[in-house]
Amino acid sequence: MNDASPTAAEVLVAQPLTSRAFVPYGTLIAAPAGEGRPINGGNAQRFDLLDDLRLDAEGGRPMLALFRAQARRFPHEVSEMERHALGSQTFVPLGDRRFVIVVARAGDAPTSARQLAAFVTDGRQGVVLAPGTWHHALLAVDAGDFAVIERVGSGVDCDVCLLREPGSVRL
Repeated sequence: MNDASPTAAEVLVAQPLTSRAFVPYGTLIAAPAGEGRPINGGNAQRFDLLDDLRLDAEGGRPMLALFRAQARRFPHEVSEMERHALGSQTFVPLGDRRFVIVVARAGDAPTSARQLAAFVTDGRQGVVLAPGTWHHALLAVDAGDFAVIERVGSGVDCDVCLLREPGSVRL
């Protein structure tokens, strides 16, 4: 839900996404500084970013999907969160596309917006949410396509919780 004049008591201001700040929730994906390993006859540099996305629990396997997201308006009401307990979930913008990631630590479901953190990417960053990390659905600041890698298996791996004390996120 979008709300141009939020009435929720708790307002989350999306902070710039940094590796250090995101550690409790997962891993930041960004182009590393320096040189990678030369490949393709020296015509490309390879950077190995993460060697285990943790997608094989209970017979799961990786799924690569494309999400075509509409731009959201901010402030944006945050009243519901979700998690994937059996695998990570990765969001990578295809192009220069900012998005906001609202998260809460893995464990018990959050009940209040006071338990959440919000980050805004610079448009070239992606994230890998650790298994069990509570998060809001994709909040694109800039409309466009996102590559999403997640676990797929025989059962649904998505728990949803409603916040008893919702809030709103703003840029």
